[in-house]
Amino acid sequence: MNTAHFLRIERDTVSGEPTHYVVHTQDPKFSMELVPDRDAPNKVGRGVIKRLCVPNSWAGDYNRYAKLITQAQDFFNQSFADPVSKAETRRFQT
Repeated sequence: MNTAHFLRIERDTVSGEPTHYVVHTQDPKFSMELVPDRDAPNKVGRGVIKRLCVPNSWAGDYNRYAKLITQAQDFFNQSFADPVSKAETRRFQT
C-alpha cells in the first residue's frame, strides 16, 4: 500500500470529540470521515465510515474503488501508531 497518497486530518468539534478525515490526494481524489471503532482492541481499529465524499464520476462504479476505500481505512489505523524516528524516515527517501 502506498500511504504517501493519503492524509489524515483531525479536527476538534464543539462536543469535544475529534472528527477524523482521510483524504486521498491523487486521482481519483476523495475524502472519508471516520470515527474510531471503540469495540476494536486498540480502540481505533480501521475506523467506522461516517461519510464518503467522492467525485460525480464515481456514480455506479464503487466496486472499482473499493480497494482504495479499504486502503484509506488501513491508513487511518496506521496513522495512530507511534511515530517513527526522523533517521528512520530519511532512510527510505530516494
